[in-house]
Amino acid sequence: MRTVTIREARAGLSHPERLFAGEDEVIVTRRGEPVARILPIQPTKPKFRSLAEFRATQPYQTVPSELLIAEDREDRC
Repeated sequence: MRTVTIREARAGLSHPERLFAGEDEVIVTRRGEPVARILPIQPTKPKFRSLAEFRATQPYQTVPSELLIAEDREDRC
């Protein structure tokens, strides 16, 4: 954890990669009192599950597709 003053933070914000490089957490203080805490970005979890997981939840087709197509063609005639 690193502590910087408001003045140091303002001066360093033109090059934030230098100010925050290698730090897990930076505390910004004003007159010795903490006013802000800067944390690294946490990677977000994917919103979608994997294709394998999705397929595992899907029911299997019990009737062969040839029969379904034949029935559909018969219904159309």
